[in-house]
Amino acid sequence: MFAGTGSDVGKSILAAAFCRIFRQDGYQPAPFKAQNMALNSYVTPEGLEIGRAQAVQAEAAGIPCHTDMNPLLLKPQSDHTSQVVLHGKPMGSKDAYDYWRKRGGRGDESEERIDYRQEVCGAYDRLASRYNPIVMEGAGSIAELNLRSTDLVNLPMARYAHADVILVGDIDRGGVFASVYGSIALQTPEDRQLIKGIIINKFRGDMRLFDEGRTILEDICGIPVLGVIPYFKDIHIEEEDSVALAQKQYSAERGKVNVAVVLLRHISNFTDFDVLERDLRVNLFYTSNTTELSRADIIILPGTKATLDDLLELRRNGCAQAILRAHREGRMVIGICGGYQMLGQTIDDPEGIEGSVASLPGLGLLPIHTTMAAEKKTRQVTFLFEGQPCSGYEIHQGVSDTTETILQTDHCIGTYIHGFLDNAPVIEHLLKDFTTEGPTGAPFDYQAFKEEQYNLLAQHVRRHVDMERFYQILKED
Repeated sequence: MFAGTGSDVGKSILAAAFCRIFRQDGYQPAPFKAQNMALNSYVTPEGLEIGRAQAVQAEAAGIPCHTDMNPLLLKPQSDHTSQVVLHGKPMGSKDAYDYWRKRGGRGDESEERIDYRQEVCGAYDRLASRYNPIVMEGAGSIAELNLRSTDLVNLPMARYAHADVILVGDIDRGGVFASVYGSIALQTPEDRQLIKGIIINKFRGDMRLFDEGRTILEDICGIPVLGVIPYFKDIHIEEEDSVALAQKQYSAERGKVNVAVVLLRHISNFTDFDVLERDLRVNLFYTSNTTELSRADIIILPGTKATLDDLLELRRNGCAQAILRAHREGRMVIGICGGYQMLGQTIDDPEGIEGSVASLPGLGLLPIHTTMAAEKKTRQVTFLFEGQPCSGYEIHQGVSDTTETILQTDHCIGTYIHGFLDNAPVIEHLLKDFTTEGPTGAPFDYQAFKEEQYNLLAQHVRRHVDMERFYQILKED
């Protein structure tokens, strides 16, 4: 298990790296995270929903993703509620206090309570019967003492799985000695015994400057430092956490096709834009600034976990008016999933699926009407675009009154398909009016690109982790 001193220390990336390393070394690994909290998700071949990070890790391991890799997914809807997805299927919205303290829902008192611990342990058992080793990922910090009794994903899960725990600390944010030592010291004696190694992540500068630091950490913690991994920018692995958005470009740039992704408060599945972002002809940026939107050649309304709430915010902050003005001026507007719903005529929520707003007019650029529904549609899809085969996946609540997979009008495209922009025919269609230069050489092969990145990541981690010592720890049990 890769556990952390906090959120965004690099647990997901390291888990992906070791999924690829174990695969390269002849094993059959699989990822596992008992409980994940994220708005970026993915659809398995069976049409069920899991966290995006576990789908990426499965890809690194060279195996199809499955709900047993992430049996419990929490998708935040507000500061106090989350949608609970169990074994790939939504179970409804839960109040945070009820979920953590009572493990019940906000429904009728007679609602049957689910034993989530039993569910995630069962998923682990099924996965472990098919793959070896299981590369587990913790969540946030392992030292959240107030949540210890209800923790499903960190040391209690490691205990159940008899897992060796590697503690990951982020030196880039500062305080790494205190966070590593404190995270270990605050464990029970039983759990402390599970922590077999430390990895220091995101190091910048001359590695020799931390030689003494390694020795100090080993002395005060009594646990070996297995590696110090330098910060990297030239290896591209899909990110799940919205923290990654802070590192994105936020303004237009001269000399390129400027593509603005509207920065919604509840933005989800922003990995939809990874391929377009890597096109050298494009400057892709995220913004809710109306001036920056006015400078864009293409505006994209992305997916969201709270369509009505984000639509209200677009009207409040002026982005709705800026989008309509850009469309009138002949610029392309694209809506994906929740963004697609916003581009329609109306969005109705008579059952209060998303909250207290019963109905809102959309931006009126597409001839669709959407009604929110409790049932979520999740499936992988193939489609033709410009006569060429393409693929993607759907994850959405709400039913629109059209049978079209992709709806196009003048300067406007709407679709429920995530991964729509991963397809070369789609990108070339969007850019053809803005640049005379087509892609150089063969069409961009995103799958081949991702394979190369996983190999580069594995190589980077191998170079800076004592792999012989790492394997020795695993064999000691």
